[in-house]
Amino acid sequence: MRLDLPKVYPITDTRCSGLSHAEQVARLIEGGASVIQLRDKHAPPREFYREAAAALKVARDHHVGLIINDRVDIALALKADGVHLGQTDMPAEAARRLLGQTAIIGFSTHNLEQAKLAMGLPIDYLAFGPVFPTSSKENPDPITGLEALREISALKGSMPLVGIGGITLGTAVAVLRAGADAVALIADLVADSSRIATNMSKILTLTALTANNSSSS
Repeated sequence: MRLDLPKVYPITDTRCSGLSHAEQVARLIEGGASVIQLRDKHAPPREFYREAAAALKVARDHHVGLIINDRVDIALALKADGVHLGQTDMPAEAARRLLGQTAIIGFSTHNLEQAKLAMGLPIDYLAFGPVFPTSSKENPDPITGLEALREISALKGSMPLVGIGGITLGTAVAVLRAGADAVALIADLVADSSRIATNMSKILTLTALTANNSSSS
């Protein structure tokens, strides 16, 4: 699978939603998600493996892409569509060697220097943020804001850019207009588990008419 970056990039969180990754994936797909990231900073590896395997089956049944946060080993073992790496995770070059050329590899950056360095890595998309204050990380990096996102957008060339951190249904369009090709959301999509499908559908509608860099280039 190669990356066809959607404007909305949902991320699962079991603590935030109170649901398994598989159930979140099912509800996000019901709302129209086409690529989903599994993120779990707390589950032991064996537990996350089982959860990810179940979520991947749901995604495969609906022809939806599934990216594993941090865990290259789990992505490799399950033959997931790819992995999302942070600054302290396995180097992108090593992940590429393990996962192969067809895997999707995303990479988080939190300032201009990190973003510039990442543009030379063997990755498929660059994430930048936190654009706004976020509660999904215990020790978040300093807020970057929309202006820094505009700077990265001007420098990135053809590299897809994902805005991350504190993005909501109310701010997603502003992030796309600032130069992001996509927006990643957690809490505003999954915190109310009864509204996951509704929230996903709503943000797709809100962002549908907003041209991002991928669609305008």
